Amino acid sequence: MARKKPLVIVTRKLPDVVETRMCELFDARLNIDDKAMSRSELAAALAAAAVLVPTVTDRIDAELIGVAGEQLKLIANFGNGVDNIDVAAATSRGIAITNTPGVLTEDTADMTMALILAVARRIVEGAKVIPAAEWTGWSPTWMLGRRITGKRLGIVGMGRIGQALARRAKAFGLQIHYHNRRHVAAAIEEALEATYWESLDQMLARMDIVSVNCPHTPATYHLLSARRLKYLRPHAILVNTARGEIIDEAALTKMLEAGELAGAGLDVFEHEPAVSPKLVRLAAAGKVTLLPHMGSATTEGRIDMGDKVIVNVKMFMDGHRPPDRILPSML
Repeated sequence: MARKKPLVIVTRKLPDVVETRMCELFDARLNIDDKAMSRSELAAALAAAAVLVPTVTDRIDAELIGVAGEQLKLIANFGNGVDNIDVAAATSRGIAITNTPGVLTEDTADMTMALILAVARRIVEGAKVIPAAEWTGWSPTWMLGRRITGKRLGIVGMGRIGQALARRAKAFGLQIHYHNRRHVAAAIEEALEATYWESLDQMLARMDIVSVNCPHTPATYHLLSARRLKYLRPHAILVNTARGEIIDEAALTKMLEAGELAGAGLDVFEHEPAVSPKLVRLAAAGKVTLLPHMGSATTEGRIDMGDKVIVNVKMFMDGHRPPDRILPSML
């Protein structure tokens, strides 16, 4: 007699090829209309599923985990991070957690480099001029941006994405600097000609461009606090494609309003999907470039994420350790 397939509940619509494979392997309950689940719907899913596949926008806190059914054994996050899940609470209930690391590295690094260029060269502002019929012709002093070649780039978080960004930035002639919990391998540091800063404060005070590429954890919440943001020089550009909570967004907004920074490029926000009206007004004035959390949004990347979820679920259900398991000690 064939073994009963585990009930796998997926909270958002995934690429068709991923959903098809899930239906082949599991008793998969899909979210075809892609409407975000309410808190009560998430609670019902946790009470019914053997495996929950949430996304980064689903907040699975200790209270929700407390109502999970005894049959729930795995939360297989469709996302690079796990800051949307109370890992400690899940682990205490005997529920394993996995994520999908590594597959979004190149896509996110591409978007980070694109944001650096967009802010420095005012690309979004320029792209609006012709459709608005505001262009009267070339002028030597109009729409001037900043050259990035030869400038200092400070990378906050030199993991996979930080290193991928450094490779791209080096090709553009940027000088690579970074702050991390520890030095990267000497061979990587040498290849990137990267300078390590033990003190984040000292690095911030000397950079022309700063990119946030570290994960969001309790230790990195408001890592770029109001105090630290003040170290940035008036001509500096700040880019964030990691998590909005890493920057004190209110303090950053005040600095942009006061002209204390040359500009910023944000793909993530502290309270997303809500975006501060002040930031929206600054974007309309050309002082900040805002994107709707699309740093990893490629067809290839989303399929790769789905494939990782499937591998993690299949291996776990077959009694093996999933390759991307997350433990509280890792955070």
